[in-house]
Amino acid sequence: MSEHTTPNPALDDNQLIAERREKLKGLREAQAQGKGVAFPNDFQPAHHAADLQAQYADTTAEALEAAPVTVSVAGRMMLKRVMGKASFATLQDGSLGTTGGRLQIYVTRDALGEELYAAFKHWDLGDILGAEGTLMKTKTGELSVKVTTLRLLTKSLRPMPDKFHGMADLEQKVRQRYVDLMTDEAARRRFIARSKAVSGIREFMVEHGFLEVETPMLHPIPGGANAKPFVTHHNALDQEMYLRIAPELYLKRLLVGGFERVFEINRNFRNEGVSVRHNPEFTMMEFYAAYWNYRDLMDFTEQLVRDAAMKAVGTLELTYGGRAVDLSKPFQRLTIREAIFQHTEAGAHVDDAAWLTSALKKLGLSEEKDRLSTRTLAGLQVLYFEELVEDKLWEPTFIMEHPTEISPLARANDLRPEVTERFELYITGREFGNGFSELNDAEDQAARFNAQVSAKDAGDDEAMYFDHDFVRALEYGMPPAGGCGIGIDRLMMLLTDSASIRDVILFPALRREH
Repeated sequence: MSEHTTPNPALDDNQLIAERREKLKGLREAQAQGKGVAFPNDFQPAHHAADLQAQYADTTAEALEAAPVTVSVAGRMMLKRVMGKASFATLQDGSLGTTGGRLQIYVTRDALGEELYAAFKHWDLGDILGAEGTLMKTKTGELSVKVTTLRLLTKSLRPMPDKFHGMADLEQKVRQRYVDLMTDEAARRRFIARSKAVSGIREFMVEHGFLEVETPMLHPIPGGANAKPFVTHHNALDQEMYLRIAPELYLKRLLVGGFERVFEINRNFRNEGVSVRHNPEFTMMEFYAAYWNYRDLMDFTEQLVRDAAMKAVGTLELTYGGRAVDLSKPFQRLTIREAIFQHTEAGAHVDDAAWLTSALKKLGLSEEKDRLSTRTLAGLQVLYFEELVEDKLWEPTFIMEHPTEISPLARANDLRPEVTERFELYITGREFGNGFSELNDAEDQAARFNAQVSAKDAGDDEAMYFDHDFVRALEYGMPPAGGCGIGIDRLMMLLTDSASIRDVILFPALRREH
């Protein structure tokens, strides 16, 4: 019995799996008798569905009959319609095109013979088949393969989700991404777009003179960002190690060494919350250029984002969550102070520390947790910005001049040392990138690290450690430089109109199944 030809609602998945295992048992027994192989690996398709659909879309049935085109294809059987002596099935391969990588095959008893045709009628949806034959068009004009040779290459032991609804459970879609990809064309397109974006970014960086490098993922001390690390133990070295929270300090060591432009597309790990915007393991692209400042970085980042969008999805006029986002217009540039003026009613109070403190308390911040009394005016402004302005920045906007107290690796502004030459890129109310003119004063950097150590001692578990080797590197002299990190996952959320970061990460972090 097959669940496709004789539906029976009483059959549950366990029964269907048992049926399929019995079919596989039969294949193994046949192999033992020298009749075929249960899992053959000697079939190589010469053609893909998308290419054939594109090449023969306008070819008439008469032309295909007059000049037969022989093809060999392979794919997963997604649909099957058995009709006595002739049947149709749909195979899906790894191509996409306009038909989602699907191609119909026309299977007849006369072409295959009684025994093979009978076997085909008992094959299941999800089985992977190899087919050879000639192209034809049906009466409705659908390109098909008139099969002369058909082989079962892989027996599927589990039934696929309902063909009309796919996987409805969002948790299951993420946990069993392999099923999501085989049943949801949009998911396959989303991850192909991601691959195009990443390879496009790499290409763009190399074209602009950047050297791709690889830096350690296991660090003796965590550095390069304010974040809580994952901790592990290195047995051979007998020491505690940390999964990388950022590659920044290693990349800047390379500037000291003489490489003037470097970048790394890297995996980072932060032992923090999970949300629609956060995954403990995520992808960043960080780049550093000698003799650039933060304004050069903003110009370059704007070009980079546009280039990635064109390569991934072919347009700069996007839609996210039903709202338009236009990447073609110049990205706006505002200081934190200007953004507060533009997007809130604070007015002149933006420069009043007491008023900001009171306003933040009304918004739910507390002295105990947020240490309001110890913050500078710039520090209070950034908290107010985060609470009331961030989510209003829908169109691409660079927000500049972050407080020195929360930017321990950034160069302070020469005229206003309480703020740094730093920016964050916001689109759709979310941060997509962070960059700044780099601090290359070794003594200033040491003082900043000491301040971070004091903050950690006071209970801030995201504050940085003192990295003595990095300070030593700066003491040799690092050229003036700029550096930036861009979140690849969030960028792909934007480019593919995905509501959750889990939609653009193939295998996001999940609680273990019980």
